Amino acid sequence: MTTPLTVHAVSADREPGSDLTPVVAANLKRHRVKRGLSLERLARASGVSRAMLGQIELGQSTPTINVLWRIAQALHVPFSALISHQERATSAVLLKRERGKILTSRDGSFSSRALFPFDEPRKVEFYELTLAPHGVERADPHPTGTTENLVVTAGAVELEVASERYVLTQGDAIHFEADAPHTYVNPGDVETVMYLVMTYV
Repeated sequence: MTTPLTVHAVSADREPGSDLTPVVAANLKRHRVKRGLSLERLARASGVSRAMLGQIELGQSTPTINVLWRIAQALHVPFSALISHQERATSAVLLKRERGKILTSRDGSFSSRALFPFDEPRKVEFYELTLAPHGVERADPHPTGTTENLVVTAGAVELEVASERYVLTQGDAIHFEADAPHTYVNPGDVETVMYLVMTYV
């Protein structure tokens, strides 16, 4: 069973606008309308119910990461297109840790912090991942052609991609095609910290 991840933001001062739910709502409607899709057609294409899509668009429901992946794939846009703020471009963007945008599993064992600005959709995304001791995170297949480049900086992880299993310890890295189901398992008694570069075609 796939562990659902909830989109939220962690902010020391809880600034207005730090919540990604209204951002996802606006982006979903914008991309759906741009492609001339009704909620019914998008529901059929994504496998997400029409009722759920309507609630997300209205900002009444916080989607899980797997739901967002299915919607992004149906809309033919990068995942970041649904969580991006449309902001004025600058020559440098400082990403303060305490204001980071984080995806977290419901049980809190897995988290993913975006290390890139949400100013526009991107073909390459950079994340910091943490997995609690003995935690398990199962990821649905990403769009065809998506690759992940993962490096472990603390602890260890057992990675299963399709039917292949790999064991990585501190300093180990792996590059793999992520358009198949993949699972991260922390076999140890300490938190695992990883950095991930995700690339779309």
